[in-house]
Amino acid sequence: MGIRRDLEENYDFEIVDEFLDHYAMMVEIMEPLIIELGKTERYEHALEELFRIFHNIKSASGFLKIEPMVRLATFIEDSLEKMRYQEGPANEEVLAWLISVNDMFIQWQEDLKLDSPMTKIKFSLLKLPDMEIF
Repeated sequence: MGIRRDLEENYDFEIVDEFLDHYAMMVEIMEPLIIELGKTERYEHALEELFRIFHNIKSASGFLKIEPMVRLATFIEDSLEKMRYQEGPANEEVLAWLISVNDMFIQWQEDLKLDSPMTKIKFSLLKLPDMEIF
């Protein structure tokens, strides 16, 4: 059984459908915001929007008990919180890491669409880049 069928068996269809719609929108706008972190004038805005997105994913996936998504969203939210105390722009290492994080969330979106098992979190995503060099 895939992740989508599991969700539909345990939660009201409307809740699952709403989650999938919102999740798709959040995943779609992640990459442009990550790229904006590399621009001094857009850094603060992009950081706040990304923080909000990961917080929302953490909350919604927590409600639906999608544990891998909760864990990664929490880790990223905590990392973005640290970035709030740095001045931008973000360095290339941070941007590349966040693009890889975005790819993981895109993969999970595919898993949900195709009703596949959740892809395991790539270990490399759990290694923080050097966030001190901005």
